[in-house]
Amino acid sequence: MSDILIVPGLGNSGPAHWQSWLENRLPNARRVEQADWQRTCLSDWAARVRDAIDAAGDKVWIIAHSFGCLASVSASLARPDSIRGALLVAPADPDRFGEPHALLETELNFPSLVVASNNDPWVGLHVARRWAGRWGSRFQDIGAAGHINVDSGHGPWPEGQAYFEDLQRSAAT
Repeated sequence: MSDILIVPGLGNSGPAHWQSWLENRLPNARRVEQADWQRTCLSDWAARVRDAIDAAGDKVWIIAHSFGCLASVSASLARPDSIRGALLVAPADPDRFGEPHALLETELNFPSLVVASNNDPWVGLHVARRWAGRWGSRFQDIGAAGHINVDSGHGPWPEGQAYFEDLQRSAAT
């Protein structure tokens, strides 16, 4: 069974966050730890994701949130043959963090799904949709769901698990 990398965004995902809930439910899930959860630096964060991919020794699944999506996409471009698929939830807008687009402009060569909300205070729906298009990802607008985090009522999130399981099934065909 392949490892599942949980890649949180800024501030990490606390114990009530849906990523922590999934981490506890899914066998072989493990969190990618960042050196500094309060300071975003795409190259540093992506290096941590690459290290976790390398440590797995086999292809991995990625479940990322917010800035963790950017770090995961950046890391995956350096390890394109090491990813089975990625669930990218509420991807951060790189412009909000002063991150260059060049490291994120490439189409992914594995199945991916971007899940976004139409009232996310951190990323506009049109921005999330644009990144999904650039990455060649399927796109799912889940309506008014905020940043899809604890603050917007997303602790346990069975729908998120269903999105991940659907991604796994579609990658197997």
